[in-house]
Amino acid sequence: MENNYITLTKENIDREHICCAFSDKKCREGYEHKKAWLKKEFDNGYIFRRLDVHAKVFIEYVPAEKAWIPVSAPNYLMINCFWVSGQYKGKGHAKELLHSAISDARSQGKNGLVTVVGTKKFHFMSDTKWLLGQGFEEVERLPNGFSLLTLKINAAAHNPCFKECVKSGVCPENNGLVVYYTNRCPFTEFHVHNSLVDVAAEKGLPLKIIKLETLEQAQTSPTPATIFSLFYNGKFITTDLSVCIAGRFDKIVSGK
Repeated sequence: MENNYITLTKENIDREHICCAFSDKKCREGYEHKKAWLKKEFDNGYIFRRLDVHAKVFIEYVPAEKAWIPVSAPNYLMINCFWVSGQYKGKGHAKELLHSAISDARSQGKNGLVTVVGTKKFHFMSDTKWLLGQGFEEVERLPNGFSLLTLKINAAAHNPCFKECVKSGVCPENNGLVVYYTNRCPFTEFHVHNSLVDVAAEKGLPLKIIKLETLEQAQTSPTPATIFSLFYNGKFITTDLSVCIAGRFDKIVSGK
């Protein structure tokens, strides 16, 4: 049976799900925020393509100039979220979704694809090892564990690079916990404003929440992980949203 993939648009998004948190009642607000964010970003050439099932099997990408990520990559497509979960792994969906992005890049005359990953597995980021196996190459690495991968179509094109604002690996606020997040993910709104607030209060730690609400804010943020990044005393800690849960906080923060 041929796989059926759906590309979301302004016309169909109200009746289609966006893969993550569609059955999570506590994240309903974040779910609607993500849909509203997507509706605006469609005008910037944003693509959200998924398998026609109730599962996390999807890819999101956008012209890099319009990506909510502090990377300089003129005439590239930026892969944002790319996820194949559970029983759908190992069935060719990742390759098919990736090939659809490559096809779009070729048809648009792009230099290639670019994406931010972790030098080891980072939450909310694509599988580094798998992408390298598909022909991506690392073009830059940051000391705090972020890596920039590219798959070139135009071999003569300049390499993408991280913007200067992320290269120090620290944020300007150096007292207690600081979190940067966007509505690029439906899970962040609830867990940042509820779970993390509760953990910070329990630990007696000051907490500053910074929501990146514009393209400019995201592209000048101190983190390449604009979905969710936690800093402690100015130092980057994690992209793992589970740090907001009391049982995980100590393990993740003490490990840094």
